[in-house]
Amino acid sequence: MCFIWKHPTLPHEEVSVETLSRLPGGFDNLNVSGGEPTLRKDLREIIDVVHPKARIVEISSNGLHWERLEPIIRKYPGIKVRFSLEGSEETNNRIRGEDNGYRTKVAGLRRLRELGGTDLGFACVIQDDNVDELTKLYEFCTEEGFEFATSALHNAFQFHKADNFPYDRLRVAREVENLITAMLRTNNAKTMFRAYLNLGLIRKILGQDRLIPCTAGTDFIFVDPWSDIYACNVRDDLLLGNLVRESWGEIIAGPAAVRMRGEVAACKQNCWMVTTARTAMRNSLIPQLPKTKPLLWVLRNKLRVTLGLPIDFERDIDYGDVRADVSVSRRDSYLGVTVKRLPQRASERHYPQGPFFNR
Repeated sequence: MCFIWKHPTLPHEEVSVETLSRLPGGFDNLNVSGGEPTLRKDLREIIDVVHPKARIVEISSNGLHWERLEPIIRKYPGIKVRFSLEGSEETNNRIRGEDNGYRTKVAGLRRLRELGGTDLGFACVIQDDNVDELTKLYEFCTEEGFEFATSALHNAFQFHKADNFPYDRLRVAREVENLITAMLRTNNAKTMFRAYLNLGLIRKILGQDRLIPCTAGTDFIFVDPWSDIYACNVRDDLLLGNLVRESWGEIIAGPAAVRMRGEVAACKQNCWMVTTARTAMRNSLIPQLPKTKPLLWVLRNKLRVTLGLPIDFERDIDYGDVRADVSVSRRDSYLGVTVKRLPQRASERHYPQGPFFNR
């Protein structure tokens, strides 16, 4: 799914705490991701700097070094933490190439809960190899009191990978219906709107257009390891500036930002990642509230599920319209395999995998 681990950055060249301090306050959500954020020796200092700048601060981690998050949770129990978990023990370890990943992550999240963590959960990438386990994984998270976030296979310059397509789009899409129905049986508002997000993932998996237009560069941005700011993490041609050389105000009001908004409006990359989807679903005036379209969908289908009626997925999804890709070879497991890593240097081209498309 992601080959960042094959292309590590050099620690002394990565974005510094001092540079991150130049970000303004007032963000709704700020996600410290990677790569793997727990590999940063100064992660605690990073969180201290960004925590006052956002309503929600999130750490997206593989969960293998959860003990490094203990002091952060003790200090900021409300911080959002998501560990990558791709299914049952065997499935997760095979997909992610982890010897004992499943048990490590589950034990780690339970420990962070014991320390007072209040917004803990797992994140799963939906694909052919785990889609049969989606609903069971969601039910496990619900029983444990953990959140459950989903995404689908995507290509992006950040991932150093361009073959992230399902093998059988129709089968994978149909299986997601069961997860959506299960999520609408709850009375938790956040989970019900995640059901709508998963509806968008069905369209993404089939290769169809987004449910709601993208707002990259306007409602969210991406800061890469070298302090470069992009409209998103998919298109490396949408570079807005660099936080070391320019101020935040210069970046978001500069000529590159003006050009970018036109590019985003005409963008044909069919992305529906958590960040892009969640942002697109939110009310432009009050981000904590949804737009009318997802609100009406949730209300209508919550009523159907409550009445024991099936969700009419065909009302929103054309299952006869399935994107046919060029042949995609099976992705290998890296469990027990030694791979030579190629460090990325600031002086070199950062994202050399060539053109790709999300459809």
